[in-house]
Amino acid sequence: MKFRVKSLFMSLSLIAVIALVLAGCGKDQASSGSNASGGSGNQASSSAGNLLEQVKKNGKIKVGLMGTYAPYNFLNDKKEVDGYDADIAKAIAKKLGVEAEFITGEFSGLIEGLQQGKYDVLISQVTITDDRKKTMDFSEPYIKNSVNVVVKSDNDTIKSIDDFKGKKIGVGLGTNDEKYLRDEAMPKVGKFEIATYNDVISSLMDLNTGRIDATINNMFALKPLIDQNHLKIKAVGDSIKDDYAGVAMRKNNPELLDAINKALDEMKTDGTLKEIHQKWFGVDPSF
Repeated sequence: MKFRVKSLFMSLSLIAVIALVLAGCGKDQASSGSNASGGSGNQASSSAGNLLEQVKKNGKIKVGLMGTYAPYNFLNDKKEVDGYDADIAKAIAKKLGVEAEFITGEFSGLIEGLQQGKYDVLISQVTITDDRKKTMDFSEPYIKNSVNVVVKSDNDTIKSIDDFKGKKIGVGLGTNDEKYLRDEAMPKVGKFEIATYNDVISSLMDLNTGRIDATINNMFALKPLIDQNHLKIKAVGDSIKDDYAGVAMRKNNPELLDAINKALDEMKTDGTLKEIHQKWFGVDPSF
């Protein structure tokens, strides 16, 4: 009886050892398979990471813009995205052999949306700055904008940013102009209040009614809004600064960046850029 128990015990032990060995082999194989799969996944991710290939495969490029910033980008009477930026986007898309799909949103959320993959690019007067270059890439400029101080027509006390001290100044939320007011203008001229807006027309309406004392913007952007809404406001003094807007995209997409730069170069050479600029502003590009 003891012998039989002992034999049974040895048999069970041998089975347990064999099971452990097989489990170990299975684990090694699974691990090996996982590594192979991981490598394949990384390659797929690398391939998927070529945004230009994705855009061409999809047949469209997702373009983020405000849709509230005439004449750069706005909704026309047919509720279609229109304007200078829209025409630039369509021309670039055509050069890439795809269509432009427009997705509108408030400017303050466009950059975050870009980083999250909601858009392939931003073509919405995103000013090229050193700070922004740290988190995204830009094409070469597709427009130059001169920024002026803008006040009510009957305001003769504010003639430049030097007169901003103690005043209430309106500006677009999250824009390069807001950063300029906080980082450059205020340290230079003294403390003033900054009121931020999600769209340009709201700031202009507040300026027109005296809720703010001034704003800063460029007259390319403001003229159609001034005319349409019969606003009694004016630009004063020399331009504060010249801004250059480019096509913004997530970092590490060199293929798409090169393709867009090539498209813009062709647009400058074949007259497309000049034609679009003339259409919306009545003057030739100044860069």
